[in-house]
Amino acid sequence: MADVFPLILCIIILLASVISIKTGISVTVVEITIGVIIGNLGFFHSESWMIYIASFGGILLTFLAGVEIDVNLMKDNFKQSFTIGFLSFLIPFTIVFLATYYIIGWDLNPSLLTSTALSETSIAVVYSVLTQRGLFRYKIGKLIMVATFITDICTAIALSVLFTKFDIYTVLFYVISIIIIVIAYYKSDLFFENSMFRNKMSELEIKYIFVLLLAFIFFGSLGGGQAILPAFILGVILSNHFKNTSRGEVKSRFKTVAFAIITPIFFIIGGMKVSLPLIYSCFGIFLTLFTLRQISKYIGVYYPSKKFLKQNHTYVTMMMSTGLTFGLVAAVFGLNNGIINQTEYSVITGILVLSAILPTFVAEKWYTPKHKELGIEE
Repeated sequence: MADVFPLILCIIILLASVISIKTGISVTVVEITIGVIIGNLGFFHSESWMIYIASFGGILLTFLAGVEIDVNLMKDNFKQSFTIGFLSFLIPFTIVFLATYYIIGWDLNPSLLTSTALSETSIAVVYSVLTQRGLFRYKIGKLIMVATFITDICTAIALSVLFTKFDIYTVLFYVISIIIIVIAYYKSDLFFENSMFRNKMSELEIKYIFVLLLAFIFFGSLGGGQAILPAFILGVILSNHFKNTSRGEVKSRFKTVAFAIITPIFFIIGGMKVSLPLIYSCFGIFLTLFTLRQISKYIGVYYPSKKFLKQNHTYVTMMMSTGLTFGLVAAVFGLNNGIINQTEYSVITGILVLSAILPTFVAEKWYTPKHKELGIEE
């Protein structure tokens, strides 16, 4: 009977795309919502291979998001990007910690883990939506991506400093990650610019990137590290390789591979992790933390965005209020290491999934920038 699950999964992925096209709602939101529904109805269960592909999908999305970072824009607008990104992390982290530790009464480590997980902005959701709406052609899309990068760097540092127990494997993970990134920076031309590999059916460039990302995942699993940060940095340092290669055809093919089957599994499995009965059992806590998170994100993003941007600051705020990718990583880490229990995990995951759906829906329904209003493409 288990053999029917891949077929059901592919039907769900196709159905999500049809619903997205018919309704105009981002396919990301549809996939997560369907994941929540089927996960709680109980007729579909994720298998180990699905979970692995889902985790790889999150890393792949993170890498592709890094590819879209405009390094020159980041340098030229560092003050704006850093201010928005840092406050987007700091204010939710502080408010959620104070609420969970002093008001709700959770222990110190669960409170710190929860505040870390809920402080992130989802690279996967932001990248998916900006790509679908074609906003990377404009300065606003690039600024949102850079600010998201700053937020998640802060989240990654917080998780590492507060909870990672360093041993020889952890050191090995970071050393190997640095080596891979340095080698990729200097030697990737062998794959991207070598005329010998151009226009071949083997898709060597894509396979090369897959090998690097899977290496991050493997050594991260050995050392208790997180592959998201090195994957994102790898994307940033290889962004010029993608821009300079045959009119971006490699990046286009890469997106086709990613968005056709791999990333939908990530979003669907992410939705399936939400246990509605457990959330219902402590709905007051769930609603309180969700409300505090969204309000603190609003405060942290809206006011600096309004200061630095002439328009569309509400859209920026909504997009940077999304959560999912690194928050899920942090929640899984906390559950597997006994930092949080199953109920706390479901509350965190439920908040992340709802924060991926609701702000995205509001942003796309009422605040999506009109291309003609954005002026010249940059």
